Amino acid sequence: MTLIRTVRPETDRMEKRFSDMLDDFFNDAVTTRRDGFVPRIDMSETEDTYEVFVQIPGMKKDDISVDLENGVLTVSGERNFKNEEKGKRFHRVETQFGAFSRSIELPDNIDPESINAKYTDGILEISVNKSEESLKKRIEIS
Repeated sequence: MTLIRTVRPETDRMEKRFSDMLDDFFNDAVTTRRDGFVPRIDMSETEDTYEVFVQIPGMKKDDISVDLENGVLTVSGERNFKNEEKGKRFHRVETQFGAFSRSIELPDNIDPESINAKYTDGILEISVNKSEESLKKRIEIS
């Protein structure tokens, strides 16, 4: 004898809704969602520069501040939630928004006068040259 599972439509819809609620609860708990927007940062180094890439999609470059003080690079701004259409009900909003500030301590061997920032396609690219005196030196052994 073969068993065939039957599912009543009302039960299936309720299980799906409950499952979605559990997914939302545990996903939020695991990812430790913060209040506000926290952009992702990548940092790399070449032979003569440090490069920082900040993911800030949906913003205008005038709404972003880049500051360098005492060797600490700070990127800050505010990403606003656009809810301009009347009569629209949102069922899920996963995009992050709000004020943000990210700081990175740069190494001592930078040239602060050489900092350059460019914003293209939602990526803020910051480059800072290494100072000449900190580049590779050959030391004579006595």
